[in-house]
Amino acid sequence: MKNLLSFLDPESRKLVSSIGLLAQEQGVAAYLVGGPVRDLMLKCPNTDLDIAVEGNAIRIADLFAAARRRSHVARYPAFKTAAVRLPDRRLVDFATARRETYIRSGAFPAVRPADIKQDLFRRDFTINAMAIAINPENEGKIIDPYEGVLDLRAKRIRILHAKSFLDDPTRILRAARFKARFGFRMEADTLKILKSAIKMKVLETIKPQRYLKEFNKILKEPKSLEIIKCLKLWGAYKDPHVGG
Repeated sequence: MKNLLSFLDPESRKLVSSIGLLAQEQGVAAYLVGGPVRDLMLKCPNTDLDIAVEGNAIRIADLFAAARRRSHVARYPAFKTAAVRLPDRRLVDFATARRETYIRSGAFPAVRPADIKQDLFRRDFTINAMAIAINPENEGKIIDPYEGVLDLRAKRIRILHAKSFLDDPTRILRAARFKARFGFRMEADTLKILKSAIKMKVLETIKPQRYLKEFNKILKEPKSLEIIKCLKLWGAYKDPHVGG
């Protein structure tokens, strides 16, 4: 298979290569992960870069930004993440590969460092749980422990574990968003678990500002009305601008 990184736009390709080289110089492994990997496989345009590091991601972000004048770094030590805003407004997100533990539905997770396979397992759906190695020594290697490629080919949205929607109820909104955007279908067990979580009123555990943030992403989608229709069908729709 051709190195998927070759399908990045030229500037993104250059940035990813520089991050991979930087990570290797620091003795850590770095990966392009999540949505950008999915979109490369689907041949969808995407200038977002999400980087996972098996090591200190904030340090890698700082070193990356230091080599680029007028770059701005936002650091989030509690989540072991950082975001670098480049002068051309591109955003590169860096995250330490990690496990997450949720004390209750809707809560922000407690995190601890992990390897890339464990990091991918914490993600929302298998189609977003793939990675591409970017260190020069193994650049382009695809990491797909949960068969995300098969689900992409089958046009199927599938969670990674049964507690997924309980851990993070915003994944219900994301399920509808990806379903409409890509024209995918919900895997049968995933839909059953989703509807069960809705009946348990897990969406009510999400803080209003967090729900609004996810809902605004829906409104920016070309098929926003289709997404809202899907949420209504599931019994998961509520207008975030009504009722406080």
